Amino acid sequence: MTSPMNSETAYAEGVAAIVLLLRAHSGPIVVLAHEGPDGDALGSVLGLARALRSLGKQVTAPMDVPRYLSFLPEPGELSAPLESWPADALAVVLDVDNNDPARVAGADLAVFEGPVINIDHHGTNRRQATALLVDPARPAAALMVADVVDALGVTWTEAIATPLMLGLNTDTGSFRFSSVTPATFECAARLLTHGARLGWLNDSMAQNPRTYYLLLREVLTTMEFLHGGRVVLARVDDAMLERAGGSWEDVESYVGMLRASEGAELAVMVKDFGERVKLSLRSRGKVSAQNIAVALGGGGHVPAAGATVAEPYAAVRPQLDAAIAAELARADGARAV
Repeated sequence: MTSPMNSETAYAEGVAAIVLLLRAHSGPIVVLAHEGPDGDALGSVLGLARALRSLGKQVTAPMDVPRYLSFLPEPGELSAPLESWPADALAVVLDVDNNDPARVAGADLAVFEGPVINIDHHGTNRRQATALLVDPARPAAALMVADVVDALGVTWTEAIATPLMLGLNTDTGSFRFSSVTPATFECAARLLTHGARLGWLNDSMAQNPRTYYLLLREVLTTMEFLHGGRVVLARVDDAMLERAGGSWEDVESYVGMLRASEGAELAVMVKDFGERVKLSLRSRGKVSAQNIAVALGGGGHVPAAGATVAEPYAAVRPQLDAAIAAELARADGARAV
């Protein structure tokens, strides 16, 4: 299947094809997500892995979980990255394009020759897999995984529902983003009915270590208000981390804080690793973070995207400025029409 999910019928057919392949496969199933997993990646992997294990499937889920999400997995249910693929494996790639192996973490998908299931909600997905479910209209991969779990006929438990609620909650900004639809709340209601612990998730996610605030103090000194405040940018590097005693994980939520600046249409968090730069982008209104990310070799959603550029920040900054200027001009033109 290579066409987008352009109707509810096509979406249902995609779910059915995935369920058929999952049920028919008797060998090991390897469930993967993207590098630097967020709540949607982790929640989708845990929800599907637990559902498949309840059906007696042999599931491996390799993932390096960031500290701020470490409260959710049970000991031993996630593994270290695979050095080699098990024989007769089926790969399930969640929340990332399976044709972007550099971004798929946990196993080397570039050398895998077996069947691949891909469940994703990014518009840049190239839609090539043995069984495929891609729909950018869905606000979270976890919502799509929940539909697959329903179709599998799995007996729902709190342990399956809670991680999927984490994914839904994360990628909708706690149900604040414009991507939220009536179906989003319907899915959330289903998950709550099945025992999802929304309050516990929110409380766990809201706790930050002391180093988070010490590093934030450093980052705030780098803030720039560009294009009359329409763009807010900040940067973090190794020296700041060393002074604060922090880690790169402490930086993950800073871009959302930048986006909250009054009048900001685009927030940019720059992770400066020295010889490469990772950009986290968040936008609102007519401005597309996705367009800027794609211009720099990355991808993502219209309101949330990212890119990694293998050059020092001094070389990346003019490229970033040009991409931002082009996107603001495009957005202004769209408003004028």
